[in-house]
Amino acid sequence: MTHFLELVSLVLAVSLVFNIDSAYAARNNKYVTCGSVLKLLNTDYQVRLHSHDVKYGTGSGQQSVTATEIQEDVNSHWAIKAATGKHCERGEPVKCGDVIRLHHLATNKNLHSHNFQSPLSGNQEISAYGDERGIGDSGDHWLIVCSGDSWQRNTPVKLRHTDTDMYLSISGRTFGRPINGQMEVVGISNPYSGTDWSAAEGLFIHQSENESAPRHTEL
Repeated sequence: MTHFLELVSLVLAVSLVFNIDSAYAARNNKYVTCGSVLKLLNTDYQVRLHSHDVKYGTGSGQQSVTATEIQEDVNSHWAIKAATGKHCERGEPVKCGDVIRLHHLATNKNLHSHNFQSPLSGNQEISAYGDERGIGDSGDHWLIVCSGDSWQRNTPVKLRHTDTDMYLSISGRTFGRPINGQMEVVGISNPYSGTDWSAAEGLFIHQSENESAPRHTEL
């Protein structure tokens, strides 16, 4: 009888832990987190933030940043990292008001802006910048503008450039060669026009999974 009661107690304890872990994971899965890799979808234009080893012919001459309608393009993957010199715990939800870097996986550079004009519309230029280790400067820092406590995967956010207070946006203009058909990404002062970005496809790290494989959707 004693052995039976001990077995029942063990089953109940395991069930309780499983339920707690499952509830924690379900709650945490709705957030964009530090260390996650994702594609950012502009909700107005239905294009994904993109970069590639093609430099601007005007302005800064740095690596260009565009937007593409092609969902499967591997050059649209960005990793969520802390601001330069700061640290964020892998799997920790990104809070509204946090300052982050968006690190471009294919070229090892960071989403960047500065006081140069964009090539097509004359707005503020958005580029990709950093050395061979992926280290840049304060021009790589973006503040997450959202409502509530944290950035939720199913809710669009705005990204405000901390050095210039410009918002990441789409101009509506389209490039010709060598990046034919891709749209111009710009910084603008008006937070209401093409400035909403949602977390699309990605690999999302969660705190309860740091010792195991992360949950993900199709990259």
